This record gives sequence, structure tokens and C-alpha cells, in this order.
Amino acid sequence: MTSSEIDLSAGYADLLEILKTRVANVRVQAQRTVNALLIELYWSLGNDILDRQDRQGWGSGVLRQLANDLGASFPDMKGLSYRNLQYMTAMVRDWGAETNVPQVVAHLPWGHIRTILAKAATTEERDWYAAAAVQYGWSRNVLLNKMMNHSMERTGAAPANFTGRLAAQDSEHAVPLIP
Repeated sequence: MTSSEIDLSAGYADLLEILKTRVANVRVQAQRTVNALLIELYWSLGNDILDRQDRQGWGSGVLRQLANDLGASFPDMKGLSYRNLQYMTAMVRDWGAETNVPQVVAHLPWGHIRTILAKAATTEERDWYAAAAVQYGWSRNVLLNKMMNHSMERTGAAPANFTGRLAAQDSEHAVPLIP
């Protein structure tokens, strides 16, 4: 029996939309949870590696060996490469070796964090782009574009009458868009 042969009641379409929205929302929530756990894992790995490097003077050879051994132990898991271990330690070093991941970093996907670590020259720049990416929901390509165009330096530099012409919540979104 196909759906065209079934007599669907008038409420079917509404129910279908409600269920689709619920499934989509839970999928997004699950992705965010997995991302947050992954960032916490990467933070803890970076923190432990930095601690041992400081205490025992480990160099890049040990980091390469760790990447090989972790990759062999978890062959189905991406993200345990030598380069990613370097990013994990850079993340902890650059954002401060606290016991917890900084709030803004915890809300960023790993690709965003890597982009910021690779492209930001200063602490101020790193923090500004991380906060802006979270606030405005930038994709990694948009983030990279904003960084390459030096948006931080240009934000608020151009005169604008947005605050006088738009509602408060709209003007807040328009001002950062000024090139």
C-alpha cells in the first residue's frame, strides 16, 4: 500500500511537521553535545601533554609517538594526528591552562578553533574572533573570510546610522556587518 492509497486525515501534515521539527532539533542538540564533549576531550589531552612537556621536557618526538600510539589504539577515530595534538596543546597554551575549557571555546567546533589558532596573531584577535563566531553563528568559511579581511579592525570604524534608524536588536546585528 502506498501513501497515495492511504486515506490521510487532515491532521497528518501538521503531525508530520511537528515530528520533523522535533527530530531536527534533537539532531542539532546531539551534535552540539558531541562537539562539546570532543572539545573537552581535546582540552584535557592538550592540558596533560603540556603538563608532561613542562615537567619532563618532552619534545616533538614524543608528540609524534603519542599520535601514532593513539591512532593505533583508536583507528576509527579521527582527530588524534600529530598536527591535531599540536593544535590541542596550542589551544590550552593560548587560552590558558585552566582546568576547564573557556566558555567561548566550548561552543566552537574544532575546525573553527584550529582556524583561529592558525590565523590569529594576538590574544585579543583570537578572543574577538572566537566570541564573534559564537555570537553570529559563523561557518568556518565565513570565519576565515572575516579573519582574512581583518574584520576585527574594521568593525565599528565606518560611520553608521543603524542605531538611530533600526530597532535596537536589528541595529546590533547590522553594525558588525559594516565593512
